[in-house]
Amino acid sequence: MPLLRRTLTGLIAVLALAACGTTETPAAQPAAAGTASGSPAGPITVTDARGKQVKLDRPATKVIALEWGEAEALVSLGVMPVGVADVKGYGTWVTAAKLDASVKDVGTRQEPSVDSIAALQPDLIVMEDERDSPLVGQLEKIVPVIVAKGSDASGNMQRMRDDLKMIATAVGKTAEADKLFADLDAALADGRQKLAAAGAAGKPFVMADGWKEGSTISIRLFGKGSLVSDVAEQLGLKNAWTGKVDPAWGLGTTDVEGLTALKDPGIRFFYNASDGVDVFADGLATNAIWKSLPFVQKQQVNELPPGIWTFGGPLSCAQYAEALVKAYTA
Repeated sequence: MPLLRRTLTGLIAVLALAACGTTETPAAQPAAAGTASGSPAGPITVTDARGKQVKLDRPATKVIALEWGEAEALVSLGVMPVGVADVKGYGTWVTAAKLDASVKDVGTRQEPSVDSIAALQPDLIVMEDERDSPLVGQLEKIVPVIVAKGSDASGNMQRMRDDLKMIATAVGKTAEADKLFADLDAALADGRQKLAAAGAAGKPFVMADGWKEGSTISIRLFGKGSLVSDVAEQLGLKNAWTGKVDPAWGLGTTDVEGLTALKDPGIRFFYNASDGVDVFADGLATNAIWKSLPFVQKQQVNELPPGIWTFGGPLSCAQYAEALVKAYTA
């Protein structure tokens, strides 16, 4: 950690200069998660996913997001972040809320650059505890930090709403958040109606992505509890993958042999290959097991349009819902 300490020292120096000469604002009264105290332009207290109260003198305007889900949330609320971790990757995987060319890259999501963060002099950092936990305690000593939960397989749709409400409160955009939720609810209701009219209510689906290492292809399944599974279920579909998944993300891994458990001939298989690496159409094209699967034989395999982020906010969820409806009603 010596390098991290040196870069944090630089960050302290830069932000300390920016803070000189200010007068501390009296503490606002505590507010529940997703709520604010004071007027929209005045002091705000936000309770983040850690249960920690974070006080801001005013709604944040210079915000850095260290995860794509939180970056999408900011853009969808009308607040263009000044910095995002892995800007290029975001542009590939997230198309629902595009970044301006002015947004600076602050390193990778796994290892954001403290020096790049310091140079932007943000008034707020939004991050996820699990991904960025080594930095949380250090950064929040010098910059206000709110931590989003990011995922919770016990209720991911509600978790997504809670995260967005929290971020909206911190940037003074709660009305915009309410509209995003209303639009998503309307899209889901419309999609559910269209699927029912097409006789697709209750139809089984599977959602996956995959990668290849050497000659081995690994497949990641989005099980019950994943955000995209919650979206599909609200449309009236049924997740056919019942294998083991983790409690945070609702994800499980298998190989092509593991897919033989999916025997229902009604299953429609969806997958994401936004980075251009298609292990299903290319890597498994000649695989005998893959070709024997019912959904492959019945040509019920659908690649999602590129850039639908499966861990995103209301706009990405609406994109995903639209793709599902189109597949079942085409």
